[in-house]
Formats: sequence, C-alpha cells, structure tokens
Amino acid sequence: MQPTGEAAWAAGSVPSTMLGLPPSVTGCLFDLDGVLTRTAAVHASAWKTMFDEFLRDWSARTGQPFVPFDAVVDYDRFVDGRRREDGARAFLASRGITVPEGGDSDPAGSATLRGLARRKNDLVLHLLATHGVEVYEGSVRYVRAAREHGLRRAVVSSSANTAQVLDAAGIADLFEARIDGLVAEERHLAGKPAPDMFLAGADAVGLAPAGAAVFEDALAGVQAGRDGGFGLVVGVDRVGQSAELYRHGAHIVVSDLSELLDRA
Repeated sequence: MQPTGEAAWAAGSVPSTMLGLPPSVTGCLFDLDGVLTRTAAVHASAWKTMFDEFLRDWSARTGQPFVPFDAVVDYDRFVDGRRREDGARAFLASRGITVPEGGDSDPAGSATLRGLARRKNDLVLHLLATHGVEVYEGSVRYVRAAREHGLRRAVVSSSANTAQVLDAAGIADLFEARIDGLVAEERHLAGKPAPDMFLAGADAVGLAPAGAAVFEDALAGVQAGRDGGFGLVVGVDRVGQSAELYRHGAHIVVSDLSELLDRA
C-alpha cells in the first residue's frame, strides 16, 4: 500500500525540489483567505454577525431556541472555503432550516440564500474598509520564489471580492490568473468542495491537474484538491486542524508556506 499524507512526504513518495514540490509540479494554485491574506477571521466574524441576526429572528418567529453560530466549529465545518450561497445553505441545513434561493434583487439580510449572502458580503466589505488587508509574509515570500523559479501561479478563491483584496494587499501582480466567486458564477462552476474551480485555475495557466499544487487552509478546499487529482495538496493549518486537513486529503500540512522553503 502506498504511504499517504506526512508519511508519503517522509518516504519520498512526494519528492522535494527547490520549493518543496514534486518535480512533476510546475504550477501553484493558491487559495486567498487564510493562505495568502489574514482575512479568514474577517469572514468568520461576518458570517457570525449575519447568522446570529437571522437565527434570533428565526427563534422569535418559530419559538425554537436561539443557538448562535459558532465562529470556529460551524465556520470550519460548513462555510469556510465555500461560495457564500453554498455556505449559507450548508449551515442552515445543519440546523434543519430551509429558506428560498431568492434572487439578485433581494435586500441584504432578507430570509433567502441570496439575501443572507448579500448581508454577509456587506459586512465583509465594511470590515475590510475599516481594518484593511494584511498578508501572511511567509506566503508572499513563497509566491515570489515560485515566480522567480518560473512556476505558473493562480489564485483560486470562492470570494467574490478577490480582485479587491489582492489589490488592497498589493500582491495582484504576483499571479497570472484569478478564478474567484465571480468567475465561478459566470462559468457556472461548482464551488468547493467540488474541484471545478481548481481545475479551471490549472487550465487558466496551461496545466493539467497532475502538474499543479493546491495550497488550501479550508477543509472544503483541501477536499477539492484531492478530488481533482492534483499533483500535491498542501494543507495550511492556521487554527490547529492538522489532522482534519490530512483526513480531507492533504498530502502534507504546514503552518506557514515558508516551511516549504526551509524544507527544500
């Protein structure tokens, strides 16, 4: 039986080169929130505010007890890495709640998936405007090294605000392609944990899945990398969920991408 996960790395099944990647990998597909930028906490906070508003109203209307959204457990399990509507649908389903899909004209905060997603996005934009965008310096150093060594580079994020965040962070020029929530909607790509967005990212830089590495902190994103048959899936553990990242398909797990440079 072939070794997997950290054992595969140690056994040499995933050989290390200059950037800690297999020789067959010539491109990198990076998630945004939690991998490149310190915006995962912003998203978690926005999800919690939006869901708690909705759940309080739901409790008042139905008589069911109010149980708040857990910004760690519920965030990781149901919404992290997913498109907004998909995350809202998954979390509400976990509570046995179904709301209409809604449409583009639904006001922010209305009891539809589109309305709730719009409220969450408004909160994110407000938080980003208030606090700005910070990057993980180790990740930026890694992306710069990838560019210097001629690797192809794309950002693959479920966020519809990816372009604005990259610009605000000052790192947009480091990437050759961007597959984000807007592109996914235009092309009708299934969101993570389906591999469609990463497959589109690989195609955008001229690579087959086996020639690309996926860098993800979200369980849904790691699963997408595994199911897409990518050459390497790197789990980035920012919150102490290394075992879960391996379980969802990561070949290796690091706490920061700079570890790959140190390991090489």
